[in-house]
Amino acid sequence: MLVKIFGAAVQGINASLITIEVNCTKGIKFLLVGLPDASVKESHERIVSALQVNGFNFPRQQIVVNMSPADIRKEGSAYDLPLAIGILAASEAMKSDKLEEYVVMGELSLDGSILPIKGALPIAIMAKEAGFKGFILPAQNAKEAAVVDGLDVFGVNNIREVTDFIDGKADLQPTKIDIFQEFLDSQNAFEFDFSDVKGQENVKRALEVAAAGGHNILLIGAPGAGKSMMAKRMPSILPPFTLGEALETTKIHSVAGKIEGNTSLMSRRPFRSPHHTISDVALVGGGTYPQPGEISLAHNGVLFLDELPEFSRSVLEVMRQPLEDRKITISRAKFSVEYPASFMLVSAMNPCPCGYYNHPEKRCVCPPGAVQKYLNKISGPLLDRIDMHIEIVPVPFEKISDREPAEQSISIRERVIAARKIQEERFNHVAGVYCNAQMTSKLLRKYASPDATGLQLLKTAMERLNLSARAYDRILKVSRTIADLDKSETIQSSHLAEAINYRNLDRESWAG
Repeated sequence: MLVKIFGAAVQGINASLITIEVNCTKGIKFLLVGLPDASVKESHERIVSALQVNGFNFPRQQIVVNMSPADIRKEGSAYDLPLAIGILAASEAMKSDKLEEYVVMGELSLDGSILPIKGALPIAIMAKEAGFKGFILPAQNAKEAAVVDGLDVFGVNNIREVTDFIDGKADLQPTKIDIFQEFLDSQNAFEFDFSDVKGQENVKRALEVAAAGGHNILLIGAPGAGKSMMAKRMPSILPPFTLGEALETTKIHSVAGKIEGNTSLMSRRPFRSPHHTISDVALVGGGTYPQPGEISLAHNGVLFLDELPEFSRSVLEVMRQPLEDRKITISRAKFSVEYPASFMLVSAMNPCPCGYYNHPEKRCVCPPGAVQKYLNKISGPLLDRIDMHIEIVPVPFEKISDREPAEQSISIRERVIAARKIQEERFNHVAGVYCNAQMTSKLLRKYASPDATGLQLLKTAMERLNLSARAYDRILKVSRTIADLDKSETIQSSHLAEAINYRNLDRESWAG
């Protein structure tokens, strides 16, 4: 008997429908075709064990399984469940009339229990778009897939629940969640708060400007000055997710298998902090079977690179194109996938190998030229793409011991949200631009043109600091954000002066 059951293959952050055809005839062979990888081929042993433990006999017939379309590579163990159900239906051990209504995915354990899969959310989106009634998947992934409205999502724990449901012997209750309520409940819960940071008012101001415009920022200062501490508090002042951003970010984390258990929709912006030993493939994504890298996992959030000069030169250089294009394309001989990578880069570094160059109290012991050599580990083109460079001076004892509470993140966040709303209204007619950091040259000329006084100030700064054309654009973008925080329609000289001041590493005298 020939039956069809439906699964899915995830490519990039989207899913494609896979039709699994199972035919049982006379014979003794088990044939699996349709470009399956090794883990799909190994499903035979898992299926045999799972069926036997749950009281089914594996058919003693020739079983031919075709996974269509044959030009899409099927990988992973998530096809165990649809293959097992297809074999039972083709051998007439269970009914098959309902199979065409559902997409079925899940990994089988040897005892028939169903283990979680990757990519449940994009598969659920595909199932709804393809007109399926429901999606049968592991219970651990049910809340994640239930985000998709208009699709019955059935979370199951073992194969017997699936067979009884298809046979009509038992009912399964679809998973229902209140997306908006869950989204609102966890939006403002942050582990770290800027009220813990004593002093450093100028740095907090710089981070507020960076958050308001989505600008990349580099923090440079001595060990213990508070670089990592403040960077970890950045998500607490970023504006909350829109529903569209949350859905897109959740899809990426779903594909990578990074969704926490019982999570439906990500409600807080991601904060990714890879170690400096990371490889370039792990950072940007890729592999034999491409997976999202850290820059894509940080999409719509923060990528924090601590001890920036310690990262491999090749790792830092591969970020140059994603920082401009806000996406990464990974190409292979037979296919290519594209992952979004619109992240805010926050990086930190010591000023020199010993860490105490420009320290107000401790003396730098580095030999002549060491400071410039250390800074040269970061290429000029990459520094150009970082909008703001902030030097951090250690906090004096009087500030550290001050018991007066500092400004809370929620207060800073309100100002950031107000500035983002101005930008949202400004760019509502421009596709793909949501904040000042994403402005093109055309938009800069329209919305960030300084007056005559400001232009002269900028000209002087360009000549004295020997700035590039890209640095010129970055200064205009940052000044536009500072004007938005001041609720000013025009960019004033004071806004430009503050933006120029955020280019510390462009000063020729900085490294001696």
